[in-house]
Amino acid sequence: MRRRAVIFLASGAYLGYAPVASGTFGTLGGVALYPVFEGLRRFSPALYVLSFLALVAAAVAIAGEAEEIFGEQDSGKITIDEAAGYVAATLFVTPSIPAVIASFLLFRAFDVAKPWPAGYFDREIRGGPGVVLDDVIAGFYANLALRALFALIGLAP
Repeated sequence: MRRRAVIFLASGAYLGYAPVASGTFGTLGGVALYPVFEGLRRFSPALYVLSFLALVAAAVAIAGEAEEIFGEQDSGKITIDEAAGYVAATLFVTPSIPAVIASFLLFRAFDVAKPWPAGYFDREIRGGPGVVLDDVIAGFYANLALRALFALIGLAP
């Protein structure tokens, strides 16, 4: 039972089993979490931040266990890291359709490009932390890029 739960969570409700672009499909799991996190932000900013940190910690643990189950490092089936990264991309972002879409696109771009230190974590750190933290860093880059982009075009991030 535990094995099934780990696979379900690690793969973002099986989005990681998409035949192509599993990371992109896995990011949709983060999009699905966006309304939940937005509700937490409105209720309590402190609870919002703590919930994000709990998500990252859980993702690290689950991804590490999933690597053992799948028998490979950073398996494409593991997409809980994309969900955590997308949530990082939307932290304290004013909710809007343009923000959700732009955050998605920017996160995917930074996740693929892996600018330093995301690339370092991806290449050099093993286990759950290596799987998840590069995506969270990419999410923070996407968050900053979204804020800069929206400032340039006069929208509230």
